[in-house]
Amino acid sequence: MEEINLDKLTPDVRKLNDIASVIFDTAWFAEQADNPEIYYMYRGLKHENDLRYDITVIPPFLMGTEPVKTLGHFHGTDSNEMYIVLEGEGFFLMQKGKDTVEDFYAIEGKTGDCIIIPKGYAHVTINPSPKPLKMANWVKETSGFDYETVKNKKGLCYYYTTKGWIKNTNYKNIPELRMEKPITCPENLDFLK
Repeated sequence: MEEINLDKLTPDVRKLNDIASVIFDTAWFAEQADNPEIYYMYRGLKHENDLRYDITVIPPFLMGTEPVKTLGHFHGTDSNEMYIVLEGEGFFLMQKGKDTVEDFYAIEGKTGDCIIIPKGYAHVTINPSPKPLKMANWVKETSGFDYETVKNKKGLCYYYTTKGWIKNTNYKNIPELRMEKPITCPENLDFLK
């Protein structure tokens, strides 16, 4: 896939206050006077067969004891989503269940890896490294996104911090965290529809 030059494009920007409701280290957040930009979303860079291609760039940033992460959202049950790590490394968290958690796992992705977000799962991406994380995604154009459940629950059922993984007790029945592996990027994207 050819490289897309982002330098002349205007991204949607997430600032610190935009993800305030999902930050683990609330004491650190309460002391913040500034509202810095924390990640950049370049949406709709390509459109193919009812799929949309986006790129997200997450520079390194420590939010107290928690590395920078995306706000996160739930997907509907009608389509999968695929991420491709273009540069850097990150954790991709997957959760099934909006109150009682049925499944939860994390995938550590590095440059060249692909990660599938299954239908009906929520996901959050974390950049735990000192380098920027640049990732692309393919998603169905008509996919719906539920950000409110994640905000109301103050994140997914686990936080990743400098002290390790910590459970978010706003959920019921939090399963043990398991680690899964990324996949080889498929050439055919029909499975996303």
